[in-house]
Amino acid sequence: MSQKPTAERPATVQTFWDHLDELRACLLRSLAVMAVLGVVAFCLKDMLFSVVLAPRSSDFFVYRWLGVEPFCVSLMNTGLTEQFMTHMRVALYVGLLGASPYILYELFRFVSPGLYQNERQAAVWIVGAAYLMFMVGTVLNYLLIFPLTVRFLGTYQVSPDVSNMLTLQSYIDTLISMSLVMGVVFELPVVCAVLGRMGLISGNMMRQYRRHAVVVILIVAAIVTPTTDVFTLLVVSLPIWLLYEGSIWIVKLTNT
Repeated sequence: MSQKPTAERPATVQTFWDHLDELRACLLRSLAVMAVLGVVAFCLKDMLFSVVLAPRSSDFFVYRWLGVEPFCVSLMNTGLTEQFMTHMRVALYVGLLGASPYILYELFRFVSPGLYQNERQAAVWIVGAAYLMFMVGTVLNYLLIFPLTVRFLGTYQVSPDVSNMLTLQSYIDTLISMSLVMGVVFELPVVCAVLGRMGLISGNMMRQYRRHAVVVILIVAAIVTPTTDVFTLLVVSLPIWLLYEGSIWIVKLTNT
């Protein structure tokens, strides 16, 4: 991008096509890194799916810590190409997740020449914090929220005469969707910090509406984990509530 003029450096004028060429090169490098990591993940099939499928069995270390009774959720395949396509899709997601730091770096390098120094520093902090919180939400979902959901829904029966026959696609879709939802939910402190810096919210305002926030948190937790298990609902609600309380402290700091 064209750089903003400074006392030490004159402005560099670039045409629209110059910007387009830079953006294309940035995207191609990002796609190349994602493709390489995706191929690596595809080749490591046994290791990849030993991690992905671990929460379906009581052998998962989180279940052992919680003292869960032995169980195993059986998965089945109903389509001729479903297992191969699932393998490719999971490898692609892992490649995207692994390449995400490099993709963010490439995008930042593309836009940073058009930013002032203070804008560049603010962008680094915001993007870095948003990425970190997204990853924390994704990891927490894999380690705690998704396993509890699989344990409850995968073994729930309305009658002993009705057995569960879960498909591989359903399992993978639920894992991916819940990971994305929890990653977005964990952006709450970052969003609150930005809004607080802009003066749109304050710590006192968030404390004043704490009771309303608790109701919203319970609703969000019920949507993320569609179960009637009160324990699971509280386990999901607790980290979101802690995020809200932490956001109050962060907004207070940004307003000072």
